[in-house]
Amino acid sequence: MVTIVGLGPGSLGGVSVAALEILTGAPEVLLRTRRHPVVAALEARGMRARSFDDLYEAAASFDELYDRIADAVLEAARAGDVVYAVPGSPTLGERTVGLLGERCAAEGIPVTVVPSVSSLDALLASLGRSIDAVLTVAHAPDLDHFRPDGITPLVLFGLYDTATAAEAKLALMEVYPDEHSVTVVRAAGVPGQEQREEIPLYRLDRVTIDHLTSVYVPPLTQRPATSFERLVEVMAALRAPDGCPWDREQTHQSLKKYLTEETYEFFDALDEGDDERMADELGDLLLQIVFHARIAQEEDRFDIHDAIRSIVEKLVRRHPHVFGEVAVSGSAEVLVNWEQIKAQERLTAHRKSLLDAVPRSMPPLQRAYELTRRAAKVGFDWASAADVLAKVAEETEESREALESGDAVRIGHEVGDLLFALVNLARKAGLEPDEVLAQANRRFSDRFRYIEQRAEEQGRSLNEMSLEEMDALWNEAKAQGIG
Repeated sequence: MVTIVGLGPGSLGGVSVAALEILTGAPEVLLRTRRHPVVAALEARGMRARSFDDLYEAAASFDELYDRIADAVLEAARAGDVVYAVPGSPTLGERTVGLLGERCAAEGIPVTVVPSVSSLDALLASLGRSIDAVLTVAHAPDLDHFRPDGITPLVLFGLYDTATAAEAKLALMEVYPDEHSVTVVRAAGVPGQEQREEIPLYRLDRVTIDHLTSVYVPPLTQRPATSFERLVEVMAALRAPDGCPWDREQTHQSLKKYLTEETYEFFDALDEGDDERMADELGDLLLQIVFHARIAQEEDRFDIHDAIRSIVEKLVRRHPHVFGEVAVSGSAEVLVNWEQIKAQERLTAHRKSLLDAVPRSMPPLQRAYELTRRAAKVGFDWASAADVLAKVAEETEESREALESGDAVRIGHEVGDLLFALVNLARKAGLEPDEVLAQANRRFSDRFRYIEQRAEEQGRSLNEMSLEEMDALWNEAKAQGIG
């Protein structure tokens, strides 16, 4: 059996009667760390203990440290009963306790927890605060994986040293203003050693920090700008009766063009490799999503959380190799499973055709690609790109005949078929038609700009140049590798 005991915040008065009896009566106590004010007093009362302090120096990270401590306690428990003692109370902020509980449960080893006064109790008493609502308690190194919401009080334990405080400061400054006032508390609950200091957040790593230091971060008056919920709140305010007249007038239909525009603006930023602009354009895209969700919420249809739930459930459902027990050999098998799951979803959605999942409003070039790609999955496809090339030649000849006829309807029909065949040629060649056309657009644009530049150097306008002259400059640009 493993008995996990709390050492309290730092004085004998903080150690519960039950904990004191176990600590002083056990043949040996395993201490997470000996660096705790109450250890000497307990040893004076007969506690016999050894600690895992040597692991602190050997571990490369806190995650590794807590894993190794939990493993060491588990190894001892396999041989017999163990008493494991941690600072404060085992039920609050002790990562090793959670890890040890999971591993003991897996091996059928019983665990008993004996609490003492927690470090949180001591901290709140030092601050003179009583919490009657939500309070967030976090371990400073965990800020790598956790972002505070900014609107609930936050208590940070586990600062340990200046380096940890510096990392915590930078993480907190992603949410709170640099000047946000925080309270640093040292040795809370330790008589004669307790200290409090109120400082701006940016000074957190410039004050004395040790293993008994904790920080109280008061809430902001509103959610930080980095919060997704803040964006939802801003959108609601814009659509409110006293909000923005233009935003209030918008509908799903009126916003359609903006969603498309913002998407293409993001593509431009992506192609340019401009990270700052990419972040800005993604924000604009996110606005459109929240905007549509807000309109739907006002009409009692759905809200943004319904949209989030839908995509989360879909991702989990379509990744059984991550969230389930399915094993895959590689990405090719992942795609096979993905399509099988989507096919089942289509049946559940009562779609009549394999092609129903291709949006009708998708840009025509992309829709042509998707239509033929989906048809190809059931064998309706050419055998090779060479076969498609023959189809392109056939459609080219039919387009020539249509042009000779002068029939506008027939010309449109045949040119459409030719474009469709060219999309298939790209697909069978393993290319994205959108991308190859975009590259052709860039080549044309770069070479045409070269013609404009050379004309300007000659003091001429393009209108003054013959087609032969412009064509020569085009070939010159091509020869120079432009485009």
